[in-house]
Amino acid sequence: MSDAVRLHVNVDHVATLRNARGTAYPDPIRAAEECLEAGADGITAHLREDRRHIVDDDVARLREMLSRARRTLNLEMAATDEMVGVALRVRPEVCTLVPERREERTTEGGLDAIGGGDDLARRVRELVAAGIRVSLFIAAERRQIERARALGAVQVEIHTGEYAHGRRDELARIADGAMRARAMGLEVAAGHGLTQENLPALVSIPEIIELNIGHAVISDAVFVGLRSAVRAYLDAIGRGLSAR
Repeated sequence: MSDAVRLHVNVDHVATLRNARGTAYPDPIRAAEECLEAGADGITAHLREDRRHIVDDDVARLREMLSRARRTLNLEMAATDEMVGVALRVRPEVCTLVPERREERTTEGGLDAIGGGDDLARRVRELVAAGIRVSLFIAAERRQIERARALGAVQVEIHTGEYAHGRRDELARIADGAMRARAMGLEVAAGHGLTQENLPALVSIPEIIELNIGHAVISDAVFVGLRSAVRAYLDAIGRGLSAR
């Protein structure tokens, strides 16, 4: 496991491959076990409202396996009453609230913590009251970060999509947002579009202590195997840490 930056691997797209043929394999729970064996600190899974990849049974089995392994389950989900109900039954260590639209290929942009209003505030309160740590997947913007803190989140996950798509000027904005969030007492995670190539520069930001990476890890695993892919991302984290 990484000493200073936690790596959570998202296993959604193992389920995507399984669902493409309607078989029982590849099993995302076995994939999660492989990731932990390779040194990942925890597992992330996004239970989408349309169940396009991870399904409810996967979440229940991940919860059971990760409880035995004493590792973290980070359940990504839309801020809806249905998903809060799932979280209250499953009791993951962390719930990351993300924006979600049926027509999108993947999560696009950060959650609008301000526009979420009273409904978002109520759902965060329900999760917090159940002892679940709440993280909000947001842009590195001052008002969004302040609102996340006011809602009772303990962590923000900064959306890194624009940075990952080649806008290197985004790195300074992410660094500023991470510094603001940490100054407010929030943990800082980051995710979306991260690869072995763009990861080290991001990890050089000292406030970032957790990464959630899925698509690139699973894609790399096609060529080198899952354990080797996870270890390669841990090495990339190490290169970033050396620049701090």
